[in-house]
Amino acid sequence: MKKIIITLLTLLILVACKKNNEEKKAVVVNYPETKTVDTIDTYFNVEVKDPYRWLEDDRSPETEAWVKSQNETTYGYLDHIPFRSELKERLSSLWNYEKISAPFIEGDYTYFSKNDGLQNQNVIYRKQNHGTSEIFLDPNTFSKDGTVSLGDASFSKDGSILAYSISEGGSDWRKILVMDTETKEIIEDTLIDVKFTQISWYKNEGFYYSSYDKPKGSELSAKTDQHKVYYHKLGTPQKEDILIFGGTKEEKHRYIYAHVTEDNKYLVITPRVSTSGNKLYIKDLSVPNGKLTTVLDHTDSDTNIIENEGSKLFLVTNLNAPNKKIVTVDASNPTPENWVDLIPETKHVLNPSTSGGYFFTEYMVDAISKVMQYDYNGKLIRDINLPGVGKVNGFGSKKEEKTDYYSFTNYNTPTSIYKLNIETGASELYWKPSIEFNSDDYESNQVFYTSKDGTKVPMIITHKKGLELNGKNPTILYGYGGFNISLNPSFSITNAVWMEQGGILAVPNLRGGGEYGKAWHDAGTKMQKQNVFDDFIAAGEYLIENKYTTSDYLAVRGGSNGGLLVGATMTQRPDLAKVALPAVGVLDMLRYHTFTAGAGWAYDFGTAEQNKDMFEYLKGYSPVHNVKAGVQYPATLITTGDHDDRVVPAHSFKFAAELQSKQTGSNPTLIRIETDAGHGAGTPVSKIIEQYADIFSFTLYNMGFEMLPKSI
Repeated sequence: MKKIIITLLTLLILVACKKNNEEKKAVVVNYPETKTVDTIDTYFNVEVKDPYRWLEDDRSPETEAWVKSQNETTYGYLDHIPFRSELKERLSSLWNYEKISAPFIEGDYTYFSKNDGLQNQNVIYRKQNHGTSEIFLDPNTFSKDGTVSLGDASFSKDGSILAYSISEGGSDWRKILVMDTETKEIIEDTLIDVKFTQISWYKNEGFYYSSYDKPKGSELSAKTDQHKVYYHKLGTPQKEDILIFGGTKEEKHRYIYAHVTEDNKYLVITPRVSTSGNKLYIKDLSVPNGKLTTVLDHTDSDTNIIENEGSKLFLVTNLNAPNKKIVTVDASNPTPENWVDLIPETKHVLNPSTSGGYFFTEYMVDAISKVMQYDYNGKLIRDINLPGVGKVNGFGSKKEEKTDYYSFTNYNTPTSIYKLNIETGASELYWKPSIEFNSDDYESNQVFYTSKDGTKVPMIITHKKGLELNGKNPTILYGYGGFNISLNPSFSITNAVWMEQGGILAVPNLRGGGEYGKAWHDAGTKMQKQNVFDDFIAAGEYLIENKYTTSDYLAVRGGSNGGLLVGATMTQRPDLAKVALPAVGVLDMLRYHTFTAGAGWAYDFGTAEQNKDMFEYLKGYSPVHNVKAGVQYPATLITTGDHDDRVVPAHSFKFAAELQSKQTGSNPTLIRIETDAGHGAGTPVSKIIEQYADIFSFTLYNMGFEMLPKSI
């Protein structure tokens, strides 16, 4: 077995808990032996070795034994961290406050979700008029350990029936149960093998959902690339569900979603080949045996129907409008040449919703929310006065309602809920959390820095007020940079605990995200993906140059596509940070598309089979293929879940094996594999607290702290 000596500080710590290099003790990390195999793939006459291919078999006893031994090594190391239990206690303490959601009306009841504090899953409550609240659905009863979670929950049009999905062990594969909302009894057999779906009701008669055929081989890793939409009629078995769209050999769609308009008039179907771009079809449900009508027959845009008044359709689209706009068209002739602009594109990215018979248009202004209210004629009614600078969510009440609710948050403000009078635009505080965290003690500032090619990139830096810029502040640089996803300021209990210890949280809005529209997204895709890594590296350099931190106190962190970001950054610039924290990362860029629905990510990544240039580009930054012997990489804690069937854990397994075999120097390379956990959604609170206690303690320990640096 390979051994690495980890240098640790003695318990003779200065009061301020700074680094003390005078005395050190050694801890030996014995990495489990990972066998290699002679697997070779050939791309465009180039042979590529894959010595850890065997770790892709998630059903193998050998892989199971490897996972067990790696976890034993990791937890053995973490057990040596003296303040790990203290961090867990603080996370539990701060987490332990009541959290509720905005209320919503279904039938005769007002529903909301609530968590008393440390419950593993949120509980759905309801009440009638001004009556007493009662528990309606408690996901904590689904399993003893909280690993079965609630997914989507959709009420029939009169609110009398609920269809809801559950996830077991964090898997994206779901089951759908149907409940009578009055008696709370399950009234049908459970629908099984459902994945990546909405549940959308037609009246009270049945609902539409999407899924794949069960794959051959491993349910958690085998490829799924033929999505289908079904209609389930109440009172009939699943085997009689009607195939509505998909399943033809001539035309594969990896993601197909369907929803019914609020007035039950139209079925809207949005087939996708990848995560960006969709076709669009409608079906008039008032016409017996009606046919699908094509609105868009290509995937060059993201376009959807968000409202209708009779046959008048309202669409949000980025077709010839990279920052999106709202257009109208009649359903009888709905193709793009007939579209009429209602709310034109602006220089800011549009994210609209409907509420109470109005459009509420949220615009991202440098990742910060601005909301405006329009009527259905496109007339501006008013700007909505928000509680501060941050991110809002909500604005989704039914057309006949006069009251709506929205939430507001930023990096140092816990989420509060506001009640909106739709007719007057007046907001009032509806609910504010009682949490042991004083926002006034912290500040959050946006800066703009210059990336490698001269592009200006925004970043929000949050920390305690009065922080001394001495280069010695423990700092987490968190990023994503992909799939048109925007990182907007929002409060996190885990980040709050980090900042309590004197830590800095820095979040840049990298290219590849959606903060500045389609052009910003595309600038971080395929053969421009290096822009994302350059943006992230430049963010780290900005923090160092401006004395927020130094490399010895910097950690880089990201999950999923952000895990790829961390993997690429640490292999390209191993000197940038002391600690690397790649979570559930896409790390093998030559084979990512061969697992589950990974082929649908090709819009962002391209594939190794696409052409020689794309293969060479992917191989040039693929983290698994760019770990080099003789290099000292940052102290690394890779995290993943054994039931992750979105980004399969083999990515993380292979990256860990490469790092453990080639790491030079004293920095540890560990992998923490959560059991009965998936990509992240639905993870029990107890597991989240344990994960972050491990992540933060590992980070601070490898920055040289033997006690929590609260005095910084």
